[in-house]
Amino acid sequence: MSVPEEPDKVKLLISLFSPREDLIHEVISNMTDLFGPVDWMSPPLFFDRTRYYAGEMGWPLHRRFISFHTLIPPQDLIPIKIKTNEIERGYLDGENRLINIDPGYVSAERLILATGKNYIHRIYLGKGIFADLTLIFKRGTFVPLEWTYPDYSDPKMIEIWNQLRERYMNEIREKRLRNKTEERR
Repeated sequence: MSVPEEPDKVKLLISLFSPREDLIHEVISNMTDLFGPVDWMSPPLFFDRTRYYAGEMGWPLHRRFISFHTLIPPQDLIPIKIKTNEIERGYLDGENRLINIDPGYVSAERLILATGKNYIHRIYLGKGIFADLTLIFKRGTFVPLEWTYPDYSDPKMIEIWNQLRERYMNEIREKRLRNKTEERR
């Protein structure tokens, strides 16, 4: 029989893209008030694997990925996605979004994105939010799945996700070491 226990906290990851680079930086700055300090930011990228959002948001679309210093319980993805949806609604041009914000997390085993859209590989979390299993960690690297978005499965991005996971694993090891040290006192 399995004994339920809480999983390790996870590394909050957020993808932002917009036709306006300045807006991405403004939103990132505002997010630190909500989620704590940013501990990693991708170089400037283009959201160019699909033109799915071009009609709504324009073209080209600038992109950044960020992660935060403070680890979160995995279930916090629900209120975080709800909050990022609210932030998006604060930057509308009529009915069109000026920024897209997609939170997710990196754990030892996987990279998860939060979404409001159901699909075969998405697990319902609650309050209209689903967990999208985007990448799995297998044999020393993140591995894309048949439904993984092309921009997440690009070999250069896989390298970045592996580095982010290594950063996360170091944080978890340090936390466990601190906990053991405190238990001995």
